[in-house]
Amino acid sequence: MKMKKMLAVMMTAVVATGILAACGSSSNEKADGKKADGKVYYLNFKPEADEYWQELAETYTEETGVPVTVLTAASGEYEKTLKSEMAKTDAPTLFQVNGPVGLQGWKDYCYDLKDSDIAKELTDDSFSLMDGDKMAGIAYVIENYGIIYNKGLLKQAGYSAEDITDFDSFKKVVEDITAHKDELGFSAFTSAGMDGSSDWRFKTHLANLPIYYEYKDERINSTDAIKGTYLNNYRQIWDLYINNATCKPTEISTKTADDATAEFVTEEAVFYQNGTWEYNNVADLGDENLGMLPIYIGVEGEEEQGVCTGTENYWCVNAKASEEDIQATLDFMNWCVTSETGVQSMCKDMGFVIPFNANLESENVLVNEANKYLDEGKTPVSWNFSTMPSEEWKNGVGSALTAYAADQKDDNWDKVVTAFVDGWATEVAAAK
Repeated sequence: MKMKKMLAVMMTAVVATGILAACGSSSNEKADGKKADGKVYYLNFKPEADEYWQELAETYTEETGVPVTVLTAASGEYEKTLKSEMAKTDAPTLFQVNGPVGLQGWKDYCYDLKDSDIAKELTDDSFSLMDGDKMAGIAYVIENYGIIYNKGLLKQAGYSAEDITDFDSFKKVVEDITAHKDELGFSAFTSAGMDGSSDWRFKTHLANLPIYYEYKDERINSTDAIKGTYLNNYRQIWDLYINNATCKPTEISTKTADDATAEFVTEEAVFYQNGTWEYNNVADLGDENLGMLPIYIGVEGEEEQGVCTGTENYWCVNAKASEEDIQATLDFMNWCVTSETGVQSMCKDMGFVIPFNANLESENVLVNEANKYLDEGKTPVSWNFSTMPSEEWKNGVGSALTAYAADQKDDNWDKVVTAFVDGWATEVAAAK
């Protein structure tokens, strides 16, 4: 990915006034001025944005007369829901894949977006997902994740973000909070829930870190055989999470994403691994209390590391839909990223940084916190989890992490390594 241009999208408000000035026109009009027939059915990936997508759908229908239906999949259930909905007569016309691996199962359903209006709005071609010469998908949001923290609680514990520059310094702060948690009245970490609503934070997002550093060493962007070079680092950050949290390590199998969010918002914990998309759920703490740290795992030179930055969210248009529905869907997508209503909703309400010409400066404090590392010249950690071989692989790693948390012996960690390394090779082979 062309990182400089991607960072420019995140850091700069590039408002194309000529585009926004045209937002009053009906976006589903054809060149002859007639309304396009057809309808839109969007299968949304992001539960936290459901309310805003429902509002946008209603507004678009009011403005254009084109029916827009939005169905939001439950957290962790998107692929399952997509398979179910695609088997129906009225299948989604707009859906999402998470990158090159996710594309493989759906590439025959992807309409070529190369000549679409929305493709012309991309700030850089690197935000397109290609299948050979076909533009199979288009990224619609650039995001960051790391360790969200409560500035007020961290100060109460006697520290600030400046005290945390690598894994060792982070570990010192975390364990000191744990040592004094009774008198402080809070824990270091929120619960590392391993149910389906939360486990992606660890079997996918946290697992990205050892993959990122291995890819960096090997100077590769994907592999059929992961070596697991940094799995000991993965272990030590996982140990830090589960042994310094609001719950016992044996309880994480029953903890949910809602539990972790609630613990953070009610100030039961200082640190919470999550991303910029979580802003609306934690905003009640106040912008002045919200910060974001990189995820340090103890790799040499990591003090120059920023937060994890990228996307796994690519819009795809169902090529098997009718011509009328395809056109209606293309019109809706373009309206979302060019009209004042659509751009305001995506950038302000949803808190997205969008890789399109009309992107607005973010009001999401977590985005701005993440950008501080860019301002300081830190290197963002790329999102490499789109190269993970399958959901089955993630589930294997997640199960092994949960079992290890309950009984933290070396031989149980060996099972995590087996799931990570051998499981990767097995799933790659099964996909061929």
